[in-house]
Amino acid sequence: MVIPLEGRRRWLFPASLILLTGAYFLLAAKEFAASHFAGRPDLLSLERAARLSPGNAEYRHRVGRYFAFVVSDPQSALENLQAAVRINPHQARYWFDLAGAYQVAGNSAGQRDALEHALQADPTAPNVAWEAANFFLVEGDVDRALREFRVVIENDPALAGIALQSCWRVRPDIDALLRDAIPPHPDSLIAFLSLLQSKQETDGATKVWDRLAGLHEKFDTRILFDYIRYLILARRPDVAMAAWEKSADTLGLSAYLPSPDNLIVNGDFSLAMLNGGFDWNYQTQSGVGLLLDPGNFRAGQRSLSVSFEGPGIADAGIRQFIPVGGGRNYDFSAYYKSAEFQGAGGPEIVLRDAYTGQILFASDPLNDSAVWKEVHKEFTTPYSTTMLVLNIERVPAGSPIRGKLWLDNFQLTPAAPQEHP
Repeated sequence: MVIPLEGRRRWLFPASLILLTGAYFLLAAKEFAASHFAGRPDLLSLERAARLSPGNAEYRHRVGRYFAFVVSDPQSALENLQAAVRINPHQARYWFDLAGAYQVAGNSAGQRDALEHALQADPTAPNVAWEAANFFLVEGDVDRALREFRVVIENDPALAGIALQSCWRVRPDIDALLRDAIPPHPDSLIAFLSLLQSKQETDGATKVWDRLAGLHEKFDTRILFDYIRYLILARRPDVAMAAWEKSADTLGLSAYLPSPDNLIVNGDFSLAMLNGGFDWNYQTQSGVGLLLDPGNFRAGQRSLSVSFEGPGIADAGIRQFIPVGGGRNYDFSAYYKSAEFQGAGGPEIVLRDAYTGQILFASDPLNDSAVWKEVHKEFTTPYSTTMLVLNIERVPAGSPIRGKLWLDNFQLTPAAPQEHP
């Protein structure tokens, strides 16, 4: 019997469709099975997945990792990881694990090549950059290592500190590290600043701070406070004030800058107290209460209220650091009022050399005025003095005291410098 040509054509398309559909379902079934086996943690299942889907680089990669990290078979690990990167050369983690396998096998050239490919595949991956940086250090290529550490510092805050220490160990050169290893971002510069402060590298920290301030980007104000505290302890009040001035605009602290007419910041307490930097610094202590009082002030909007109750009080727990020049005349004034004081002596306003402790001014006890009263004094700083600390001290220290004090309108004005004899 002869089948007409038209009949053959009618059956050709459905037959082809059936074959294609069958092939599709067969492939889908294989891929499903491969995915199922790949999800199991044993070697047999992983190898089945790789056989069922030989074009899937991820399955070969998983087999390679099993040989590398579970059964410690470097050669089998290399074979499977090499297959994975042949199938898909664009995955950095495939090359990264291949580099690790080469390292175990003692193949330095293969490790370098795999790391180079990993860096090309993902130049910002911090884990790859970290491994590469340490490899280049071992190889003696410090410049290349620093470039990779820069990637780590920029992209992984958890590793940034260790990376910075490594950079400093191999090249303790501030300018070189700022150029080659430290990204020009606030977080990176702040981390580097912290490292330098811990090593007492004050000149280097100053360079880093200047770079940070030059970005004109906001950061946590506490970073500035910590840096100011560090510089004060390092006896660099001039550098500390320069940092305060450079950062004031960026951090919204312009109102807290001293002026030529008054070196005391926020002397009328019209601003919130920052508890840091060159504003008022205070701490909570037993027997003393500090409060900004809007209901009792001499001028402006409020005063500082200080209440004392109890023994063991040495001072009010509030102070301000004031950079000054040596051998200069200064005019100091402040206003106070007090109520219901009991106990010997009383609180006094005291200005000391911040480093020697020498008293340059001490008021009479501030416990004898129910109305606002001025304290005033002109004094000359010793030639060695670079910074004062203004404090409210209890005299005699430690003896019982009870009462309340209000303070307002602190002012310190420089006069013409004296000539050195």
